[in-house]
Amino acid sequence: MKRILTVLMVLALGMVPLTALAGEGPLSLPKGANADANMHNEAGITSWNNGDAEGALGHFKEASAIDSSLGEVHFNEAVALDKIGKHGEATMHFKAALKRAGGNEKITKSKILHGHLRH
Repeated sequence: MKRILTVLMVLALGMVPLTALAGEGPLSLPKGANADANMHNEAGITSWNNGDAEGALGHFKEASAIDSSLGEVHFNEAVALDKIGKHGEATMHFKAALKRAGGNEKITKSKILHGHLRH
């Protein structure tokens, strides 16, 4: 019985988005970023803060379509994808975020990012 409970606990934790464990969320864009990308990013952060990960993802995708050179837009897409359970897609965006981090330690030292890249 104890073994069954342990297995069930491990399976349950595997279904929890890493964002919930890491306590991390989307990032603001750096100063001087494209105004339209920034507008969508900020709208995404507002949606995220209101508990709407799907809505946030839509805005983050718009920001990324405008300027995909920023690590922050990929990071934000990744955390939203993780939150809705699309972990494979999230991992791809975490890789892109790390590549384009530009020294942003909120990306380079992110627990959720490194959790995805270890899998």
